[in-house]
Amino acid sequence: MGELLEFPSSRAQGLAYLDRNIRELLAARGADRDLIDFAARQLTDIYNRSQGAEQYQFNVRLPDALDERAATELKVDIETGLEELRRENHALVLQLIAELVLARVQLFQSRRE
Repeated sequence: MGELLEFPSSRAQGLAYLDRNIRELLAARGADRDLIDFAARQLTDIYNRSQGAEQYQFNVRLPDALDERAATELKVDIETGLEELRRENHALVLQLIAELVLARVQLFQSRRE
């Protein structure tokens, strides 16, 4: 079976989800169109900039004496550990993005008043 291509990408789906939710949240709180659009732009910009932080790439030099089974097990352990770190970091990054967007929205709003 060939490679499965997902449309839109999970990244695009995630960003659309965040955009939709921030718009709904602010609209429910009585925000005007300018504030909602500003918040959505900030969210998109910051989220896009953060994506590179989750791309891990490095090399591990294995000893020549390591057999194929042990090398495969080590690779699986490393990948599992990296995925757990990525999930934890992703949760933290999303929290920080939310806090930064909120701060920028508050600043934007205070400058308009």
